[in-house]
Amino acid sequence: MFKRIILDRDRRALLGAAGALVLQVVLRPTTALGQAAAPPMKIGVIGAGHIGGTVGGLWVKAGHPVFFSSRHPDELKGLVAGLGPLAQAGAVDQAIAFGDVVFIAVPYGAMPQIGVDYGRSLAGKIVLDAGNAVASRDGAIADEAERDGIGVTSQKYLPGAQLVRAFNTLSYTIFAREASRPAPRLAVPIAGDDPEAVQVAAGLVRDAGFDPVVVGRLADARRFQRGGPGYGQNVSAAELRQKLSLAP
Repeated sequence: MFKRIILDRDRRALLGAAGALVLQVVLRPTTALGQAAAPPMKIGVIGAGHIGGTVGGLWVKAGHPVFFSSRHPDELKGLVAGLGPLAQAGAVDQAIAFGDVVFIAVPYGAMPQIGVDYGRSLAGKIVLDAGNAVASRDGAIADEAERDGIGVTSQKYLPGAQLVRAFNTLSYTIFAREASRPAPRLAVPIAGDDPEAVQVAAGLVRDAGFDPVVVGRLADARRFQRGGPGYGQNVSAAELRQKLSLAP
């Protein structure tokens, strides 16, 4: 009899522990893909215009603290007020110091000056580059990007950064409208030379509500720059991989 009481007590304790473990797993934050959510990352945004403001806002909604910056930070008060306490705004150097990751979304003609002014402070940081080179707006650097590939060109001006090309293929209106849509999600192509940086960028693409498609190294980013086959593709990840002849 005594032995049976001991066994019943041990069984109840085991079942209780198992139940607590199941509850812990159920309550753990998860991503839309069912994986355990990564801890928030501090993100600095250089250029809080249409793309920077939209994508940065999606990261805030996903739980990441975001520091928006521009040449006129006072103009960003409305943006950060609407996004809540995880958003703040200030000068570019403040955004760089704040961010574990930096997102650059400026007219591409500004890239050389960003390298001169902030290249040293960006060195060693993971940097997502969303710029597009437009000849009528950006001048000679557009010819350079067309000749050498925009990923290689960006790395030239930010030589110490762990650079990843991302969020450059579609308009901000599409990103705002299609974020976190029902499966299949919208594809966002990315490319970079540093595996860790690419992995971080892929996670941030998912957090913004899209599916990342790793196209390759920075030299391969020309495949989704303006005029490339991956540019302007409002499609799923499977469709984009097919268009670019990538492995499923």
